[in-house]
Amino acid sequence: MKKTIYQIGIWSLMLLAFVACKEDDVVDGDPIASFGATVSAESFLTYDFTNASQNYVSSTWDFGDGSAVSTDENPTHTFPEAGSYDVTLTVKNGVDVEATKTETVVVEDPNAQLTLLAGQESKTWSLVRNETSMYLAASSAPDADIYWAGLTNNGERPCMYDDTFTFHRDGSYVYNDAGTFWAEYGLFNNNANCNTNNTEQSCFEAIAANMVNACGDDISAWLSGTHEYTFSPENGQLTLIGEGAWIGIPKLGTTGEVLTPGAEESISMEASVVDGGASGVDSLFIAFNYEGTFWSITYVSHADPAATQPEIVTEFVPEECAPLAAVSPTEISHTFASNEAAEWNLMQPAESAAGLELGVDDPTDAAATKVGKYIRNAGVDYQELQFKLEPANAINFENLVTITMDVYLPSTNDYSGGLTDNIFVGFGATTCPPNWWEDLHQYEEMAVAKDQWVTVTFQLNNPSSVAVPGNGATVYERNDMDMIYIAIGGGGHGVGAEFYMRNFSIQ
Repeated sequence: MKKTIYQIGIWSLMLLAFVACKEDDVVDGDPIASFGATVSAESFLTYDFTNASQNYVSSTWDFGDGSAVSTDENPTHTFPEAGSYDVTLTVKNGVDVEATKTETVVVEDPNAQLTLLAGQESKTWSLVRNETSMYLAASSAPDADIYWAGLTNNGERPCMYDDTFTFHRDGSYVYNDAGTFWAEYGLFNNNANCNTNNTEQSCFEAIAANMVNACGDDISAWLSGTHEYTFSPENGQLTLIGEGAWIGIPKLGTTGEVLTPGAEESISMEASVVDGGASGVDSLFIAFNYEGTFWSITYVSHADPAATQPEIVTEFVPEECAPLAAVSPTEISHTFASNEAAEWNLMQPAESAAGLELGVDDPTDAAATKVGKYIRNAGVDYQELQFKLEPANAINFENLVTITMDVYLPSTNDYSGGLTDNIFVGFGATTCPPNWWEDLHQYEEMAVAKDQWVTVTFQLNNPSSVAVPGNGATVYERNDMDMIYIAIGGGGHGVGAEFYMRNFSIQ
């Protein structure tokens, strides 16, 4: 009896198990596939999927991105990148009856511009190497006057092209000088405020001992370092925070040129990032606008730097140019009383950012001989009044010794800001070589008295400032300088003003 009961009990359990199994693997009715998807709070690439199907016992998910299918009922999936993906859910009711549902999931980055700048974790940028990477103009207008035609990867400044600027998603910013640094004009040399020239424009080893600017200040904080940044795509504003944080050129600051790191707590600039798409090369456009000057700088980030980044040109081969014939005058002069030929000897006004009005009244005596008016235009930077010889020739200075000129600086000008009471006279080569500001000879008179005629005198064998004296310590070693300039009121600012001049002479 016990054995029989035992056998009956075993069969009963087996039957119950079979029935239970069939109830788990098969459901009545046709399956209906349905699901929902919500983006994860942790990442815009990660979605949580909720299975809302009916009459099913198994699920298979195809996320449309080439990844392995999932058989989880409610999976969590991370897509590789932003984009549109056709997600398909297949459900079965246990007897080979299935249903599918396909929905397009649009994966969007809510911070797309920040991701373009800093990637998912970080992104590294460097100057574009296959086009003009930097230029200086009067404004951002397409037809604006170009002050400097631009920097290209032609071997003149190779140490600028190996610099990298890395933005991290956590808000940190890393500059890497790659072991070299560029001695920027007006920072390491030819600075009117300091009157010293520590380093010629060149690439040099990026060590603290070499980081001394034209004023003798330690600027080693501009070397490799980690800083912070903020980026506001809505208004196109990028701000670098921390002593020594920079991009573009170290001296470019929010309100003007900065000679020492830390002069401003932060430096802000216009910035926009453009997705390069299939090219794999994204672009970062930086612009500094201050005091009438517009700096445009272009950086790129390559998805595959080894495959697509052009090589840095390390040796500069100057373009051939036809030098002007040099003449040896005994006098170069202009009275500024009129534009009559008798009023000037060889020296003819050239195109300049500053204005010149000839034959105006003497500010001290309207009945006296007419004089010239030097007009600084408000909002325009670098306003040297330029002159060239007529006919066009370079100057051989062998018969010339002294520069003299009478100047009158009205006290009605506002000298409380960037405007100075300094007089500069200089020479440069605009034809061969063309970039006169890179190798000029300049003579300076500081703090000229106001409201009276003052005669300034310079000796040609004693220039006050030489940007790059590689072509000769004085003008007597030069025969390529074809431009004479006069600068009143200082450079590097857009303050408007008017001054008077008469009897300019080089003898």
